Amino acid sequence: MASCNSYKLRCSIPGHEMDVRGLAAAAFPEGAFVSVSRDRTGRIWVPSPSPDKGFTEMHCLSGHANFISCVCIIAPNETYPRGLIATGGNDNNICIFTLDRPQPLFTLKGHKNTVCTLSSGKFGTLLSGSWDTTAKVWLNENCMMTLQGHSAAVWAVIILPEQGLMLSGSADKTIKLWKAGRCEKTFTGHEDCVRGLAVISNTEFFSCSNDATIRRWLVTGDCVQVYYSHTNYIYSLAVFPNGQDFISTGEDRTLRIWRKGECTQTIRLPAQSVWCCCILPNGDIVVGASDGIIRVFTEVEDRMASAEDLQAFEDELSNATIDPKTGDLGDIKLEDLPGREHLNEPGNRDGQTRLIKEGQKVEAYQWSVSDDRWMKIGDVVGGSNEQTSKSVMYEGKEYDYVFTIDVNEGGPSMKLPYNVSEDPWLTAHNFLQKNDLSPMFLDQVANFIIENTKGHVVGPAQPAGGDPFTGSGRYIPGSGPNQSAPVGVADPFTGEPLTERSRRESKTNTFGGGAYSSAALRQMTTNIYFPKTDGVTFEQANASQIMAKLKELNGSAPHEHKLSEEILESLEQLLVSVCGPNSTEPLPSIQQISVLWKASHWPEDIVFPVLDIMRLAVRHPQVNQSLCGEAEGVQLCNHLLNLMRPEGRPANQMLALRTLCNCFSGRHGRALLMAQREMVLSRAADLSTVCNKNIHIALATLVLNYAGCLHSQPDLEAKAQCLSVASRALETVQDREAVFRLLVALGTTIASDQTAQDLARSLGVSSQISKYTSVSDPAKVGECCRLVLKELQ
Repeated sequence: MASCNSYKLRCSIPGHEMDVRGLAAAAFPEGAFVSVSRDRTGRIWVPSPSPDKGFTEMHCLSGHANFISCVCIIAPNETYPRGLIATGGNDNNICIFTLDRPQPLFTLKGHKNTVCTLSSGKFGTLLSGSWDTTAKVWLNENCMMTLQGHSAAVWAVIILPEQGLMLSGSADKTIKLWKAGRCEKTFTGHEDCVRGLAVISNTEFFSCSNDATIRRWLVTGDCVQVYYSHTNYIYSLAVFPNGQDFISTGEDRTLRIWRKGECTQTIRLPAQSVWCCCILPNGDIVVGASDGIIRVFTEVEDRMASAEDLQAFEDELSNATIDPKTGDLGDIKLEDLPGREHLNEPGNRDGQTRLIKEGQKVEAYQWSVSDDRWMKIGDVVGGSNEQTSKSVMYEGKEYDYVFTIDVNEGGPSMKLPYNVSEDPWLTAHNFLQKNDLSPMFLDQVANFIIENTKGHVVGPAQPAGGDPFTGSGRYIPGSGPNQSAPVGVADPFTGEPLTERSRRESKTNTFGGGAYSSAALRQMTTNIYFPKTDGVTFEQANASQIMAKLKELNGSAPHEHKLSEEILESLEQLLVSVCGPNSTEPLPSIQQISVLWKASHWPEDIVFPVLDIMRLAVRHPQVNQSLCGEAEGVQLCNHLLNLMRPEGRPANQMLALRTLCNCFSGRHGRALLMAQREMVLSRAADLSTVCNKNIHIALATLVLNYAGCLHSQPDLEAKAQCLSVASRALETVQDREAVFRLLVALGTTIASDQTAQDLARSLGVSSQISKYTSVSDPAKVGECCRLVLKELQ
């Protein structure tokens, strides 16, 4: 089929009743795509077998309670060989559809405001962005993590093909790079809201903004190019398969085609807002606009519309009206404009616009390189004088209308300012939120605005005004049967020989250590490393040295902090009780435990020996129950987290982490830490950047203990946090023992859990840990790494 190297209309599809807000090329059937609209429906379109070169509606998707903002395709897998469709809407929900039926397969709930952007990745991962300022990572029917950090609506998200990297663009004018749930980098440069993102490669991406620019970025943070051509907000981007050429759409009523970094073609549409676009596998371009029409453009002559349809499209364009307040034509003074003779001169570039005076009218023309002529693109209505004369002042700003709204009979009336270039639903949403009114009035208020502003084009205001959607500035195996290891196998956590009894009682304590060769391990038929479900604790202690240090520090402590002889004796007795060699030692008393708790609030520069006693004491069932019980547990947790502040003292950080690890030895401690899991792991993760191997080992052990507790539980969000913290820690941790424990934590989290394995793949865990496969000193690191990678195959 011949290509004319210039896109022309293939067909217009008038299927939706309101704005088309999202488009996505479908995985099946061939050549199909999906559209979503403010009319609350999604529609699947397939190429029509008839000779009109158009598309036929295959399904009308329903399920949202309010308008639909975005759509993406989830790639085919074994369960759904045709892929899935995800749609996000103003009802705060995400609906997941198959291509076989119009009702949702399931609905994802969790966002607190409109879901306005979606992106899918490998292994079924879905990334969503919302007006609630967060992005969320979903896998199957579960929210795995919430990405928090933006200060305004998240308008664009994408998942990069490799490395487990995700990007979010926001109305706060920034783009953030996320890895394993953590913000790794913030990109600044756009001067207004970021509205769209598009993948170029593993290391590059495009962004577009309300500042009317497109930027090309490296994931390292460098902006390598800025593209100028649009004259108003840019809403969407799509990249051609060559990874270099792309298309963009915006509020200047245009679709623009970019080749080799230059805008080579501008296609005007007879609608103010060109909200969305996508590229079909055959290279055709689909765009959706505020007039509810989907239009498909092609550069293949055999698929172009008939001469009659092309002329009808041009006539529709020439009969459109253009409001100069949209900002793309500049300020117009009728007396300064040339007449029709100005069109005798050819244009300088494709898409160039000229205004001419025709009697008392102003007409707009655009230069078409492919047709070598000026094409009329509409009549200009309203100049700068008209705009000023009809403005209404409210709270120091100019508006086209200021409505008086009476929501409650007998109650005070409320003012609702509105510009005809704004979106009525967002204006209604902001009005309800500002006045603390129920969202149930949204449609009522929006329809009131529409009814009372009929005849005006609805679309965003000039860049200097408020964004109609963001308001501009307003605004985280089991093995099979047990296999006994040969005598001489050392526990990799303690270095001690494993007894026959311990090997019989634990599926996972039979760890390959220094006395056991790698070759022998590879011959074993069971995984002896993970899942490790029994907690790892820090047992080693020298009671006499601890007490000697405590007394030394007490001797030089300021008078107001000196511990009495009775307190020192009580702490020493407690230490003997919890560290004694046998069960004949006296049980810790309530008074001793109370003294320990009070002494743990000693000044931070001298408290570490007390923390060491606490670290040992919480292993004892009675102390564990007393300090970690319902009444005192939260206080203990908060105290330890305070000592773990990133700016805190390394000794305190390490001992607080070790104390938390040892809390897992009792059921009350486990219950406490599981209840406080999100806060504890979040604070602990911040210590991965501290250059201290003992802290890293304690951090890795804490993650491992959480992984062990979660192994048999279906709490995927908690497992996601374990994966995230382990992955983040592996970015900075160098000590091989800490690396090993993090690998065991990963293995324990994903063992026998397909969903957790899929999430680990989507986070790029395989590529992150593959460097450890060749580690032979100690051998357990390489062996464990290979077993984790085997789980992720």
